Parts: sequence; C-alpha cells; structure tokens
Amino acid sequence: MTDQAAIRHRSNTSGLRDLYLRHARWLSARLRQLGVESPEDVVQETYLRIAPYQARGEVRYPKSLLLRIATNLVAEEGRRSQRQRLHAETTLAFNDTASQTEAVLLKQLVLKLPQPERDIFMLSRFGSLTNEQIASRLEVSVKTVERRISRALKQVDAQLRR
Repeated sequence: MTDQAAIRHRSNTSGLRDLYLRHARWLSARLRQLGVESPEDVVQETYLRIAPYQARGEVRYPKSLLLRIATNLVAEEGRRSQRQRLHAETTLAFNDTASQTEAVLLKQLVLKLPQPERDIFMLSRFGSLTNEQIASRLEVSVKTVERRISRALKQVDAQLRR
C-alpha cells in the first residue's frame, strides 16, 4: 500500500468510526421504536453497508442514509423469513400429499392380492404379529404363513415395477 493509499484508508476508517460513534445509538433507538428485535445486529450490518459510500465521500445526509439502509435490511430479513416459512409450509404440505398418495397406492396394491395372502400380509405388516401368532390365529402352519407372505411381497413388488 502506498503512503497516500494508507492515509486515505486511515481517513476512511476514522471517518466511518466517527460516523458510528455519532449515530449508532440514535439508529439503534430508532430501530427499537420500529419494533426490531435485535437492533444492534442491524446497526452493525448497516455500518458494513455504508462503508463504501463513506469511503467515496458520498454521505451527505448520514442519518437519512443510515436509516434507509437499516430499514432495507429489516425488510430484506422479513422477506427472507417469509420465504423460509412458505418453503417449510409447502414442503410439509407436499410431504403430507406424498404420504397420502403412497398410502392410497399401498392400499390399492394390497387389495389386489388374493384373499389368503392379503390376510396374512395385513396381519404381518400392519398388525405387527409374528409368523407364529398369525399361524395360530388363522390355524395354518408357520411355513404356510412364510410362503404366503413371500408370495404377497413378490406380487406387490411386481406391481410396483410396472
């Protein structure tokens, strides 16, 4: 950095610091009046955004510019929060619809199974019964239960691949 550039940099930095010291409390109070939850964060971001204007010597009405930048930041954050909320709601609605669609599809697939396989499949997958409990309830062998579950799974799989 040349000597002249270093002098300009120090001058710009001290100018921004002076600007901050003169107006930060005022800006924070104004933001609190507007209902901003964390005005100090907005004030910090505001001074980051005003730095280029200050460096070029373009700040003629500092309070106006500071307040304009700060209110734009607050509005931008509000829009971002709203977009995130909308995205979350849309995702939930989509997932609910997808779950409902999957449930309907599964029901259709299960209803297409022959009665003996359907009964055993329902008891196994949705009734949470063991093969032994199903065999006892339906008065068939455990081997028959296993065979019918296997056939039901193959038929459901075949229908899903179509």
